[in-house]
Amino acid sequence: MNWNQAIQDYMHYLNLERGLSANTLQNYQRDVRKLTQYLEQLELNTSPVDIQQELLSQFVYELGKSVSPRSQARIISGLNSFFNYLAFEQYRPDNPMELIESPKLGRKLPDTLSVDEIDSLIKAIDLSKPEGERNRAMLETLYGCGLRVSELIQLRISDLFFEEDFIKVTGKGDKQRFVPISRVNQKYISLYRYQVRVHQNIQKGFEDILFLNRRGRGLSRAMIFTIVKELGEKTGLRKTISPHTFRHSFATHLLENGADLRAIQQMLGHESITTTEIYMHVDRTHLSKVMERFHPRK
Repeated sequence: MNWNQAIQDYMHYLNLERGLSANTLQNYQRDVRKLTQYLEQLELNTSPVDIQQELLSQFVYELGKSVSPRSQARIISGLNSFFNYLAFEQYRPDNPMELIESPKLGRKLPDTLSVDEIDSLIKAIDLSKPEGERNRAMLETLYGCGLRVSELIQLRISDLFFEEDFIKVTGKGDKQRFVPISRVNQKYISLYRYQVRVHQNIQKGFEDILFLNRRGRGLSRAMIFTIVKELGEKTGLRKTISPHTFRHSFATHLLENGADLRAIQQMLGHESITTTEIYMHVDRTHLSKVMERFHPRK
């Protein structure tokens, strides 16, 4: 078995068995390609079935010289998954990555915006342009529903259940969840939908996609990043922000205002409560308020 065949089979497995998104598949493939590029540089012909721990340890050591610990840990995790797959399919008897340790990482706290900063960014949108109504509706939805950027650009008109005050969101691994949506958020989506979107020449295949570009097609992730970055520059915001910052802010503000962590987990679509618990560290004053309110010895 050569590397190209092994990677192709692995991608097929991840797509069919685990239902991962195209973006996640690319990341997994990139991790394994880093190793194959290293082997090519050394002119080594070892196959994925024959490669041993010693050579992989050497690769990880060299990797640590050129990438950050976080990137190194991600690549190690990707390779671990790849060799687990080969062992599971009995292409090889073991996982040679099993005893190779990842660098210890401190937990990175997400950046957040205050309510005032979010209001300033949204107010900076030029509503005199057709895309203004769209951009306002998108940012309100990113913040108001805590969506990932991929979930935002995939949102469909058929996913809107405004009578019940919910939207249906398709998250990682095509898993669906229902997220509450406020009346304010509904208003801005409706303004865009009925005053701007109806006048567009919508391309075939995009009739149900909610947010469209000027050519009547779906928006790219990069376009959303650009919109957010330009608004940050326009308002003089001294923070590095991305669409994901609105999601972090959504979770943090809910927690600060007393929302239950399990409810936040469900709205964000986190499989594990551990992922959601990172927001407990963003503002520790929340913990003090909980102690004050609920402990009998207050």
